[in-house]
Amino acid sequence: MKTTLLLMAAGMGSRYGGSKQTDGLGPHGEILMEYAVYDAIRAGFDRIVFIIKPDMVELMDSFCKGKIAAQKTRTGEAVEVEYVFQDFSSLPEFFTVPEGRTKPYGTAHAVLCAKDAVHEPFAVINADDFYGADAMRKMHGALVSLPPEGRAAMVAYTLKNTVSRNGSVSRGICSVKDGRLDAVTETYKITVRPDGSIFDDAEGGEVDLDPEALVSMNLWGFSPRIFGELEEYFSDFLRGLAPDEMKKECVLPGMVDSCIKAGRLEVSVLSTDSEWFGVTYREDRGLVTDSLKKMHALRRYPERLWK
Repeated sequence: MKTTLLLMAAGMGSRYGGSKQTDGLGPHGEILMEYAVYDAIRAGFDRIVFIIKPDMVELMDSFCKGKIAAQKTRTGEAVEVEYVFQDFSSLPEFFTVPEGRTKPYGTAHAVLCAKDAVHEPFAVINADDFYGADAMRKMHGALVSLPPEGRAAMVAYTLKNTVSRNGSVSRGICSVKDGRLDAVTETYKITVRPDGSIFDDAEGGEVDLDPEALVSMNLWGFSPRIFGELEEYFSDFLRGLAPDEMKKECVLPGMVDSCIKAGRLEVSVLSTDSEWFGVTYREDRGLVTDSLKKMHALRRYPERLWK
């Protein structure tokens, strides 16, 4: 059975101050999504699909043709690569983009843009996050036995290991029962105090959060049947937007939570010993570069990823 890794790389990186998806952070200038692709191929994924902006094609061609094109799947075949675009041309005909809106419509819309390119079980990740080899292996193992509908999987990380001391972050805080995701609440202003405690800087005041809480970092596993749910959820989202709404996004955790509450989806929660890290803010860069350098020194990765 073929499996696909879907990388969401079309985000604008506004808080980071540039295109963080293409910033070289590894010891030889590797970008974060190179590590995801490297780990995924070795975990058994056969196809890599990138969700990008149209102006990223030249960059992606250079990356894919120079590195991924030479890689082989476990069965000895060439790894398949495809691009899909996340832009306003893929929005439903009933919806008109308000004048002045430039921000993409979120992760749910990003995955929906891959509907015509993905016909097999797939994992979806953020291109600007590091998930780790064990997480990729666990997800691939879940995908190859995933029923065609009504089931999904996610890899969960611990909240305290996913926050930034350089500003607030958004995380999907999970409630888990008997190894299944019971609910996921998208929380948008998670902040770390100087003493290390974590809170949600909500409009009604600070709300303390459990540092051991499990969170979604957008490492999901779906069957292609999920695209029907995505279409319905995204259309409802667009219909509910105010005419002048410029920033609101339709996010994957919200779609998953809606399907769970409606009884149409069961999500297995997978644990991992992989370390997660990412670059929400430019100040996060030093921690990430140091972590990657250490992993290469410990030979978790070869001196150069691609030979």
